[in-house]
Amino acid sequence: MIIECIFFDGVVPTSEADEYVQIMNQGPGAVDLAGWQLRDVADGFPIFEFPSHPLAGGGTVRVYTNQVHAEWGGFSFGRGSSIWNNTTPDTAGLFDPQGIQVSTKSYPPGC
Repeated sequence: MIIECIFFDGVVPTSEADEYVQIMNQGPGAVDLAGWQLRDVADGFPIFEFPSHPLAGGGTVRVYTNQVHAEWGGFSFGRGSSIWNNTTPDTAGLFDPQGIQVSTKSYPPGC
């Protein structure tokens, strides 16, 4: 499981609700995302905890700042303001259900 990329400069005025982090299952088998967390580790928050969701081997999902796109898993921080800085790069961290950080990503490059 890796953070593949961060789309950090959304086009939705003020809130940048369309920002997202894309996560990829690089393994051959499905992984249930229940209990996995995505965090802005540069700030320590916000934290998104995944519900049960099987992610097929080679599959990707996105976690948006404040939009829901079923075709990308339907995940959102549900936050009314931007998360990912446009000028000073943040770092996203992906944590497994045991709390172990398994992937980090900064930007650019983005998605």
